[in-house]
Amino acid sequence: MTDTVARALPAAIPDAEWSAAVRMVRELASGGRVLLICHVNPDGDALGSMLGFALGLRSLGVADIQATFPGEFEVPAPFAAMPGLDLLVAAGEAWADPDLLIIFDVAAESRLGALADRLDRARESIVLDHHASNTGFGGVQLVDPHAAATSVVVEQLLDRLDIPLDRGIAECLYIALSTDTGSFRFDMTTPRVHEMAARLIATGLRPAEISRRIFDSRPFGAMKLFADVLARAELEPGAAGGLGLVWTYATLDDLARHEQRPYVLDALIDPVRCVAEADVSVVVKQVAEGEWAVSLRSKGAVDVSAVAVALRGGGHRLAAGFTGYGTPSEVMATVRDQLNHQTAI
Repeated sequence: MTDTVARALPAAIPDAEWSAAVRMVRELASGGRVLLICHVNPDGDALGSMLGFALGLRSLGVADIQATFPGEFEVPAPFAAMPGLDLLVAAGEAWADPDLLIIFDVAAESRLGALADRLDRARESIVLDHHASNTGFGGVQLVDPHAAATSVVVEQLLDRLDIPLDRGIAECLYIALSTDTGSFRFDMTTPRVHEMAARLIATGLRPAEISRRIFDSRPFGAMKLFADVLARAELEPGAAGGLGLVWTYATLDDLARHEQRPYVLDALIDPVRCVAEADVSVVVKQVAEGEWAVSLRSKGAVDVSAVAVALRGGGHRLAAGFTGYGTPSEVMATVRDQLNHQTAI
């Protein structure tokens, strides 16, 4: 039954793109400099996909590998034990003109920040992604919007390169897969996702230990921070065409008061999106004076990626984001306008 379903799925990535990517890696990686980049403020899928592939290249004997991401050079604490971290360099230390540039989990060139100039300077580039909102930038496009995570695309490329999974590669990809599927709870958790997880676990991983580290460990200060931010949440049952909206915001002062780093707020969307009376949930997180990172989630009735794209962001139908400006109220006014537009279509 599983094989029948698998064959029925459309091939999102043409064979020609796979062949071109394999050729580039084999021709350029062996004697050249390979630069791997994921998006700003990397999450588990971005960092895990990138480092998992970097470890695969290392197993091939590739000597000159750098992995990096734009913005502040900080690895969130839940990922501090991820294999391959020794390959990371700060954005300012990344090669300016690599022979091969490989980009992970990035839907738009803008998400590369100050590293976007490497696209023009690299001899060749490959983009691995799974966002439906991907803008088609870069050279070879390995973009599969049907994939549950970018790590799914990475595993396929590793297989085509005849790179076997070892425990280090598998741990990176497992973290990537489990975080982007919400610990295998989200709609994109298909039979193929569980089959991939089984292959990764078969290398000797300990899923319970990884889950505790990634999902179930949080500083006491973060718990107190969450309490403050959740206390100011607002429910708007009439928003989004009557489907309901719940939202809250967190400021830099909130982080400072509880002595927490910004990455702890990444998990804040989970308790917010659980509100039964709202299909859409939003968390507005301050990153600078008048600048906010906005996370959008939907239970299924609203396509929040359309909202995000309209506001110069991107993502998936049920999970997306964008950068907003002004006050939290002003940011949310733009979200409401777009939600009303989308639900009126």
